[in-house]
Amino acid sequence: MSEHTYTNSLINETSPYLLQHAHNPVDWYAWNKETLDLAKKENKLLLISIGYSSCHWCHVMEHECFEDEEVAAVMNQNFINIKVDREERPDIDQVYMNAIQLITGRGGWPLNCIALPDGRPIWGGTYFPKENWINALNQLSKLYTETPQKAIDYAEKLTEGINNSDLIPKNNNEIDFKVADLNLTVDEWKQSMDFNLGGRKGAPKFPMPNNYQFLLRYAMQAEDTDILNYVNTSLSNMAFGGIYDQIGGGFSRYSVDEKWHVPHFEKMLYDNGQLVSLYAEAYQATKNELYKNTVYQTLQFIERELTTNEGAFYSSLDADSINEKGKLEEGAYYVWTKEEIKSILGTDFDLFSDYYNINHYGFWEHDNYVLIRKDNKLEITQNHSISNSELEEKVIHWHKILLKERNKKEKPRLDDKSLTSWNALMLKGYINAYTVFNEQHFLDVAIKNATFIYTKQLQENGNLNHNYKNGKSTINGYLEDYATVIDAFIALYEATFNEVWLNTAKQLTDYTFDHFYDTDRSLFYFTSNEDPNLITRKMEIEDNVIPASNSIMARNLFKLSHYYSNSYYLKVSKQMLHNVKERTQKYASGHSNWLQLMSDFSGDYYQIAIAGENAFEKLNEINKSYIPNKLIAGSTKKSNLSLMEGRFNESETLIYICVDGACKIPVSDTKKALNKLKIKF
Repeated sequence: MSEHTYTNSLINETSPYLLQHAHNPVDWYAWNKETLDLAKKENKLLLISIGYSSCHWCHVMEHECFEDEEVAAVMNQNFINIKVDREERPDIDQVYMNAIQLITGRGGWPLNCIALPDGRPIWGGTYFPKENWINALNQLSKLYTETPQKAIDYAEKLTEGINNSDLIPKNNNEIDFKVADLNLTVDEWKQSMDFNLGGRKGAPKFPMPNNYQFLLRYAMQAEDTDILNYVNTSLSNMAFGGIYDQIGGGFSRYSVDEKWHVPHFEKMLYDNGQLVSLYAEAYQATKNELYKNTVYQTLQFIERELTTNEGAFYSSLDADSINEKGKLEEGAYYVWTKEEIKSILGTDFDLFSDYYNINHYGFWEHDNYVLIRKDNKLEITQNHSISNSELEEKVIHWHKILLKERNKKEKPRLDDKSLTSWNALMLKGYINAYTVFNEQHFLDVAIKNATFIYTKQLQENGNLNHNYKNGKSTINGYLEDYATVIDAFIALYEATFNEVWLNTAKQLTDYTFDHFYDTDRSLFYFTSNEDPNLITRKMEIEDNVIPASNSIMARNLFKLSHYYSNSYYLKVSKQMLHNVKERTQKYASGHSNWLQLMSDFSGDYYQIAIAGENAFEKLNEINKSYIPNKLIAGSTKKSNLSLMEGRFNESETLIYICVDGACKIPVSDTKKALNKLKIKF
């Protein structure tokens, strides 16, 4: 006999989020043709509920509403109830998130939307307590039963709004990108920057890695010390804060306060992949040891908690875990009481307490502390009469002992699906870490993951799949999968000079032109033309926590145009940026990856080609310097690649520096080659 009172059709799914709801009394269905046909056949409204497995408020609403028999009765009687994992189906999430934002002015998860049987939305919101939820559902059911035309009218207006919301017309004005535009854009952006604590003014605070990657680059190229200080303040406070797991490494999604202290405790692969890239680049530019330690610790966390035997990466760890009373509680795994730390560390408590602020500054709620640092190492060593090296040894010891203690607790739930796009972001993190630190292990992990994507997610007909779970590759890929994999494979070529990765990047690019590209608007759709139609076909333009798939794609085309001397790629890249230029100036933080591309077009952009048997030695020397305005090609033997043709010399390793199709005289000395580069605008 089953231990569960209820089981619905989600029991047949593989998504951890859907499986979490398989024993709700709600008759949940997955999103598929059969479910949508059933709604039309029974003429019932769709109740579309979207979330993800590590989402705290999704769990709260499940407990208050979807596990409640009274709520389930209302839902089952009047609606066809569909659960969607937003990570598996970002295409569905995009459409209904857009609807919610138009209805309420804001978005988030859980996302709950009521739609006509054909999928056109009429109403929605995010989290609802039980009584509000029941009242809303009863009213909507009554509306559809008694005055269906009203519901249809709502749906038509809302769907029209969704269709128009991301319409960016092709910009037919003369194309012109200037450094002056970047300067004005950053000056405007400064108004919202928190120069004291880092990040955006106010709370909550999200890491937003692509913001800082652009701003770091801008600060170095424009010689803007204010912006460089702002980036360093942001990165240091993030690494010191509770948003960073001081004991186990890795970042949470965001902090609920303005000093980066108390996190929303879920740990997402996509954040950590991009933050590794960011901190590696920041170390390359500043040589700040804190940044290096952050990269190494974060990658240890990824290998310990989120890496599969096949070399793929899992998706996330939940915000909630079981506390000492046996109840699910947000952050229970990560927080400490004073008494716990005293009993574990004994005589080290006072020193630890100063270092990690077991005081008013580090207090969270109840008796719990979230560990947070301040930049006061010198003060601590003086107050405790201890050397810097002794303190470092203590910190390493504390990490080991507290990690061991923490592992005795119930661990947060793991979302064990592997998403191609998120894997590519983590892959890029490993490549960037290898590039900067020349740590062979990082490259080994990167190659294993790239091989996983190449052998498991790349299909025979040239398409990528989005999802991998239990040995099965599923769900036709989205533009984000192609864009991030192309980007990572280009970076892997730059690190290894293995042309398989570069050629695969080009093949995937050509596939996206065939299946995603809109020639009229010179932008790419998020979904393939082979996917079943939703109520609209969206384009992802705005950079968010993850850059927009169109901005990544535009940058890919820019790089590939140089590698393959492909003028069409360059023309499309330039037009894509031109289409969004006005938006970048009005809302810089939502277009920072586009601004990276604008920097490429505005200043000198270098192609560095290294040919000869000592090419890797030269590459490692070049990679010690922060050069944001370059791409690298190389070979230890003859190559037919456009940038490498005729450049191999058996007797000497030469470095060619080219800009705008003109190449300087090749040199063998790396320092001389670097002197030919001008980073500043």
